[in-house]
Amino acid sequence: MPRACQSQTGLLTRVLRLRLKDKHAAALREKSYLVNMVWNYCNDLSFKVWERERRFMSGYDFAKYTKGAGKAGIPLHSQTIQAISEEFAARRKQSKKLKLRWRVSRGPRRSLGWVPFKATALSYRNGQLWMSGIHAPLCLWDSYGLAKYALGAGSISEDARGRWYINISVKLDRPAASRMERSIGIDLGLKDFASTSDGEVIEVQHIYRDAEARLATAQRAGKKRIVRNIHAKIANKRRDFNHKLSARLVVGHGAIFVGNVNAGALAKTRMAKSVSDAGWSQFRTMLSYKCDSAGVWFDEVNEAYSTQDCSACFARSGPKGLQDLGVREWTCLECGEHHHRDVNAAKNILRRGRATLVVGIPVL
Repeated sequence: MPRACQSQTGLLTRVLRLRLKDKHAAALREKSYLVNMVWNYCNDLSFKVWERERRFMSGYDFAKYTKGAGKAGIPLHSQTIQAISEEFAARRKQSKKLKLRWRVSRGPRRSLGWVPFKATALSYRNGQLWMSGIHAPLCLWDSYGLAKYALGAGSISEDARGRWYINISVKLDRPAASRMERSIGIDLGLKDFASTSDGEVIEVQHIYRDAEARLATAQRAGKKRIVRNIHAKIANKRRDFNHKLSARLVVGHGAIFVGNVNAGALAKTRMAKSVSDAGWSQFRTMLSYKCDSAGVWFDEVNEAYSTQDCSACFARSGPKGLQDLGVREWTCLECGEHHHRDVNAAKNILRRGRATLVVGIPVL
């Protein structure tokens, strides 16, 4: 089922990410050290319970073991400790592992800082955030205007360059459905980043490839700070490109359909660098929540055989197999229609997406 616009009632949940000022770094790093202690305790306890009783502990089960930890010498708010144990239980279940990795507080393999919190532990007053367990207010660059939101749960996190951010969930009113009548299909690729059913071909950016030589030089020289900065710049450029492109597509359309190319599987092949550089998953995520916020219908469509099917007569006469990957244009043997490979795939994705709106089931 589509991940957006299922219903036009209720509220939307969004996570706002804002940067905290650097003066809080030392205090937050100390809090993160305590968080790691609780996480590692839950990790060890969960594994021991599994060995004895062959059962997994839930977030609720950890509560009786962590109760009173603040009085026992761990100066963390009880709600933060509860949030840590609940997050651990969720991550262990998601990973389907008996034990997760330890969170390391010091050394070259130090885990990045992380401090979760509950909604009741946070308040916003006079341009500053006050959080239970931290006596001084948190100063930040408030680019969203937090005063107009009801703040929910979230976390404080550190990036690879030592900068701290706060991630807060908020509730927004769900917008009315978009009145735009245009719909579009999008085929994602590596030679070109995307091709649309309107015939537009969006060039791939090669953001990582362009910085690869400079990155390799810094890595060989052992300049870790420069390496971190280059990686951050690559990520920022990719995020900026995906933000701008997804915003442009959402503004002009009432329904958007994207092929469900499996980026995770392709990232395990010899095309791994190119797939990671393209940032398909990030782009689809941005497109999904922006469609949701704008009242635009969004769906990921099964793209099987979308390259081989003729978008005019639907005959399966297009290029097939690995040997035909280099064929960028072809002519249908049944109807004689000439196709651009990826634009034709985008048109088929659009057709299948429209079919799901009518009958409610995927079409091959």
